[in-house]
Amino acid sequence: MSTNPRVSLHVETLPRSLLDRFRDSDIWASFKRSKLTIAAAALTLFFLFAALLAGVLSPQNPFDPAQLELLNSRLPPVWESEGQIPFVLGTDEQGRDILSAILYGLRISLLVGFLGVAFSAALGITLGLIAGYFGGIVDTLIMRIADIQLTFPAILIALLIDGIVKSMLGSSLDAGTTLSVLVLSIGLSFWVQYARTVRGSVLVEKNKDYVAAAKLIGRPANAILIKHILPNVTGPVLVIATINLALAIITEATLSFLGTGMPETMPSLGTLIRIGNNYLFSGEWWIVAFPGFSLAALVLAINLLGDWLRDALNPKLR
Repeated sequence: MSTNPRVSLHVETLPRSLLDRFRDSDIWASFKRSKLTIAAAALTLFFLFAALLAGVLSPQNPFDPAQLELLNSRLPPVWESEGQIPFVLGTDEQGRDILSAILYGLRISLLVGFLGVAFSAALGITLGLIAGYFGGIVDTLIMRIADIQLTFPAILIALLIDGIVKSMLGSSLDAGTTLSVLVLSIGLSFWVQYARTVRGSVLVEKNKDYVAAAKLIGRPANAILIKHILPNVTGPVLVIATINLALAIITEATLSFLGTGMPETMPSLGTLIRIGNNYLFSGEWWIVAFPGFSLAALVLAINLLGDWLRDALNPKLR
């Protein structure tokens, strides 16, 4: 009696992509459950794409004096009796379309915010890794500097650094140099939070077995810090960076409102608010209202994302 040979099927398990792992993660499940977080993410993406597509969406280039007409100055929004097309949200005292100015101002505010956060995160993470891993006099020096800086509000630190740099470079600065000074001022104002958080995580991680094994096989200190310890301390850093992005945008707007930020020829949202504030009591409310509303909505959306990310990455709340 003959029997059929048993046929065995071997199915190879394909490696899951990063997107598939993210969709199955607790973070994505937490994101889908929160309608407020979804709305905040959609609003943030709306502002981001509006800034990126400012050159396409804007009726005019508010940074180009050749496109400005003083005869069109202080026009109200289009739904009022004196409003004109294409100035949907009205114009300012230079005949600059408010909608175009907001879109281009968003680009500058977001650029300063992202670059400021990137600079402060890079500086703070580096100092935190060094302080936590090596300890001793290096740790003491870095932490005492951080403690001294924490005694002053971030906006005062930014104002101080901005004033010192501008006094060294002179008062005649172009827009590009002014933007770099703003990024430097904001970055040096927010590095302490990253340094203290990363230092605390490194103090825990450096005593674990994987670090001891890396030392045993002769791995250099910089390789241990970058390839082994740093990936394990990125969770809190992402939360701080998200929240600090909103703080950096607010700080830039405050500096511009006080007259030490971006010039009127290349206004950010803070500069637009400062310009509009001069005409608020004369009846031209739209010059300050729409930039102010855009800034408030952007900061609120980013803050809501930061709060959600903090809760989503907290294992005690899962």
